[in-house]
Amino acid sequence: MKIIIIGAGEVGHNLTSMLAASGHDVTLIERSASLCKRLDEEQNARIVTGNGSSARQLVEVDVGDCDAFLAMTSDDRTNIISSSLAKGLGARNTIARIHDDTYSDNSLINYQLHFGIDLLVNPEAICAVELAKSIRNAGRVAVENFARGEVEVQQLRVDESSRLIGKQLRELKLSENVRVGYIQREEQGEVASAESHLQAGDSVTLFGKPEELFDLRERFNPKQKFDLARVVLFGGSETAISLIRLLRSPRFKLRVIEKDPDKCRDLAERFPHISVIHGDATSLRLLEEEQIGEADYFVACTKDDEENILTCLQAAKLGADHVQLVINKGDYDQLLGILKTMLGIELVVSPRSATADFMRRTLSSESVVELANLPKGGRILEVKISHSSPIVGSLVQDIALPPNSLFVALQHKFKAKVPTAEDTILAGDRVIVLVHKDQEKALLKRLI
Repeated sequence: MKIIIIGAGEVGHNLTSMLAASGHDVTLIERSASLCKRLDEEQNARIVTGNGSSARQLVEVDVGDCDAFLAMTSDDRTNIISSSLAKGLGARNTIARIHDDTYSDNSLINYQLHFGIDLLVNPEAICAVELAKSIRNAGRVAVENFARGEVEVQQLRVDESSRLIGKQLRELKLSENVRVGYIQREEQGEVASAESHLQAGDSVTLFGKPEELFDLRERFNPKQKFDLARVVLFGGSETAISLIRLLRSPRFKLRVIEKDPDKCRDLAERFPHISVIHGDATSLRLLEEEQIGEADYFVACTKDDEENILTCLQAAKLGADHVQLVINKGDYDQLLGILKTMLGIELVVSPRSATADFMRRTLSSESVVELANLPKGGRILEVKISHSSPIVGSLVQDIALPPNSLFVALQHKFKAKVPTAEDTILAGDRVIVLVHKDQEKALLKRLI
């Protein structure tokens, strides 16, 4: 695959190394001549000194012949302009990195659609999804954040006190944003259908929007109660802002500690439901005053890696139940395992690594990717729908899937959701399917 990358910062540099090592033909465009000279010696890629938002420059590197164009500079406007130009000049797929959530707000205009860009990627938002997984649903199935984190999978057990026992799934009247996918009963597992019914002790796998799934828990187990989770964020960064949005449920009590008074005022105005503390979390005295030891989760997510590490160590020592760390620079890559295993830090995430993993999946030429295995033969697959697929243009309700198989998520270019009967499958879509292993070949034959 021929790939052009704009920007040689932490994210662009890491992507260049990863994609070149995977055998792709990579061209990297960077403004800094001195940086290009150094990269030319260490990278197995074509390094070009130039302006990635210049149409002339893009023509010179044959952008019209590239399979993927990745604008990964630290400037949103440069990324959007260069990606829009690349698309206009014939690039097959264009992906722009963004920070400002202005460009993710589609209430007035869809920026992605307006500029003709195939995908907008926010590394900090991807990072926040990873952090939010364990905070929102500690017992969720270990699946990569498919559908950009907009659809999750959870397993619930049907308690003997549930009113759902004996009812068929068609009688449950669940939201269209939720899908019961798999039912495990004793030594058997089945992909759910409208006629499936629930029994006490069943383990049920559900797919849907995270908060709606959480709200269903009491219907499956009325005895299960959930306490308020106390979450403390160090830093009012883009990662913190994305995490605040992901944890907007009333069951989370959020506090943000931020050194910059202007950021404090901005956060307090934008998110009146959270507590904002002006202070430096590297101060042990401040952490003690704020009773960090009683927090359920402490997340250090500033742009300063050293401060993040220091505050995490202090929070763990004070007794915070779960400590999470954000690392921005690649210098600490070799130490991540030590930080987790020896220093009491539960989760370490990196925007550059999370973005690289996301890009690896997005740019993969494989039409089928296995996301997870469920007990007793259940499998979750992601299928990329090509132009030659027999289901292109079909409504979901008109697609005859084999027994023991089910669509559980649909990812269009601009959104991801649990599919309804009236949704149309388009070329380029990615569908998440749940299938028993015995029907996997028959299913893929109908989709690919």
